[in-house]
Amino acid sequence: MTRPRLTLARFSALGAAAALLGGCVVGPNYKGPPTVAPQAAHAPAFHRGDAVTAGEPASHWWTALNDAELDALVDEALRSSPDLAVARARIVQARAGLKGARAQGLPTTGTTAAYLRATGLSGALGGGQASGQSAAAAGLALPSTLEIYTADFDATWELDLFGGKRRGVEGAKAKAQAADAAFDGAKVSLEAEVAQAYVTLRQLQQRMALSRRDADLERQMLDLTRQRQAGGTASELDVEKLNNQFQSTQAQIVPLQAQITEQLDRLAVLTGREPGALDAELSAAAATPAPPAVVAVGDPAALLRRRPDIRQAERQLQQANAVIGERTADLFPKVTLLGSIGYTAPELSHLFDSSSQSTILAPLLQWTPFDFGRVRAQIAEAKGADAEALATYRKTVLEALQDAETSLSRYGRQRDSLESLLRVQASAERSATLEALRQKGGTATTLEVLDTERQRVQAEQGVADARAQLTNDFIALQKSLGLGWS
Repeated sequence: MTRPRLTLARFSALGAAAALLGGCVVGPNYKGPPTVAPQAAHAPAFHRGDAVTAGEPASHWWTALNDAELDALVDEALRSSPDLAVARARIVQARAGLKGARAQGLPTTGTTAAYLRATGLSGALGGGQASGQSAAAAGLALPSTLEIYTADFDATWELDLFGGKRRGVEGAKAKAQAADAAFDGAKVSLEAEVAQAYVTLRQLQQRMALSRRDADLERQMLDLTRQRQAGGTASELDVEKLNNQFQSTQAQIVPLQAQITEQLDRLAVLTGREPGALDAELSAAAATPAPPAVVAVGDPAALLRRRPDIRQAERQLQQANAVIGERTADLFPKVTLLGSIGYTAPELSHLFDSSSQSTILAPLLQWTPFDFGRVRAQIAEAKGADAEALATYRKTVLEALQDAETSLSRYGRQRDSLESLLRVQASAERSATLEALRQKGGTATTLEVLDTERQRVQAEQGVADARAQLTNDFIALQKSLGLGWS
């Protein structure tokens, strides 16, 4: 039984020697991503960051809105969202592909075993007794039953002389890392989408309540004007103006409920539940969450490191670079080692005797030097894909910076807008108070008081919408910074 071990040792030694000789790896070596925005990479702060600070931003940014219901919805979405399930499945696929690529560089082994039993051989070589007599005269003893046992152990190993398979592993690893980054990006988008849907829901509910309050005031004004018309102190035109205003407000209320239902169903699906599942939980109106007084955003360099879409584009760039090496390796010969150890014996007990053994060891050379440009066309295609990945990476970096700067500008301008509307609301409240005092003094009518109160409600509505928009701009800012995946 020493011969099999010797043969396998020789086979392994030959393969190891070839692997050492195959240190060459064709194709361009990946040197990392290019510098796309050198000024941003060293800037201490964003250009549009007047309304924020450059401190370290919080990853779980939604908790700064101080809304327990929102926190619960985000947690549920991270556990149950179908979008994240899709991203997780893609990670599994990419990691399995990486394992498969690594296995391509290892030998392929197999084994077969067979048992053959043939009967009636003595009478099967020419017919009957005459044939048997001829065989006997020739000194041949044919058994009536023949049994054969065989076992074979095979191995093939394509030597990676020029690094094509190693480039395949490099590309598969980059693809798996890109899938990880895509999963992080899906989390960032999901958290922002849940928060925006929740804020929109609360804004619509508040608008519904204020619109109903406004319509009620207009109805009271309309009733009083009709009474004045009956008394001859108001015209039909005065009545029609107020009626038109009242009907317009009523018409604006009607679609609000449909919009509220839309956001409820949107939140249900985002959290992995059926439409209508959150109606009982969220139908009661609640205050719109407000962003914190101080918002930290870090610096542009941290943004470039943090954004998942940038990491994904960079990993896809290395993957495309590795494909060039894979295709280039096809220009060169391929060497495959073939090895086989076989055993054949008429009895099972002697199957693995040394006398029953046969061995085969053969190197196989494959090369197609004249393929009429097929491989070179594939190399050119891979280089084109690499150029596309490079352009995509540059575009992703620049658009990420634009996204952040635009979000910062919108957030700052919306804060200014809210401050202006707060001043309008304060003025409307003072007017309502003064008008009520005039009514007590007998110098203002009830109609004038109702009109002033309606203006106060409308100012409150403007502030409520502005606050909701500020919160949504805060959410968009956090998303643009790439927060929420760690």
